[in-house]
Amino acid sequence: MKGAAQFGEFNEPWQAVICSRLDLATTERLIRELRRAGVGQAALFVNPGNLAQPDGAGGEGRIAAYVRAGHVIANHSFSHRALTDMSAEDYLADIDRAEAWLRSRAGYRPWFRFPFLNEGRGDAAKRDAVFAGLAARGLRHGFVTVDASGLEHGGHDNVATRAGLAIDRDALRDMYVRNHVAAADVYWRLLEQTPQRGSAHVMLLHETDIAALWIGDLVAALRADGWQVVTADDAFAGPLGTLVPRVPSGQGPLSELIAWEAGIPAPRWYDGNRDSTMRASFEASVLRGARLPS
Repeated sequence: MKGAAQFGEFNEPWQAVICSRLDLATTERLIRELRRAGVGQAALFVNPGNLAQPDGAGGEGRIAAYVRAGHVIANHSFSHRALTDMSAEDYLADIDRAEAWLRSRAGYRPWFRFPFLNEGRGDAAKRDAVFAGLAARGLRHGFVTVDASGLEHGGHDNVATRAGLAIDRDALRDMYVRNHVAAADVYWRLLEQTPQRGSAHVMLLHETDIAALWIGDLVAALRADGWQVVTADDAFAGPLGTLVPRVPSGQGPLSELIAWEAGIPAPRWYDGNRDSTMRASFEASVLRGARLPS
């Protein structure tokens, strides 16, 4: 049984809505919907190197619009490369390039989020070197505890549109909302089995058309499920940002890594992010049984 009463047993969990990466109209709609939903401060994790790319055109103006609306910005590296593909020294230099762009800007926060949530996987020495480098730079871990981004990363809506398949938009909205609430509950239950129970959670979102359309529905559903929205400042001020779980492979939501270190058996993740699961659900509900092209 779940709900506000059960959540209240270990202090009511808190949810900070966090956005990490379109055109100005999409940004303005997302800002407007966040305001209507009562989300006063989200965090935008920025890759300054993307601003010179075609899909980053106009990005500085969009970032400034978020800050004017009360949201904050933080470091997501300059070039958005995985730690497993770089040396620790080159990775930290890439972080420094992003810091040079970010540090003097309004709304800046000294937080760093690993691209792809990749902390070096099995290379503990590289992971430790990067975390030591972050500490030396005064940067706090911009962790994620809730990830339901499989629908966005799968790109099934784009594939369906290009294939000329009819998309049930109401079903797509419901799937987007349902998956995020389900993931929040999965990761909340995991963390509640560890010494970190009662900590603030951070949900990974992306700046997309889907988010701009339905972030308000998502926030309402989270509140109905017993969650409370807090600021990014409050979420990242908690103790989770100081933890570096000693696990065989560092990648994924921090809640998963904490649960792994605590000896909680698998599965320690939200299965709805698995592409085969996401695809089957998308075809059944959003495409009403039609199949995506292989």
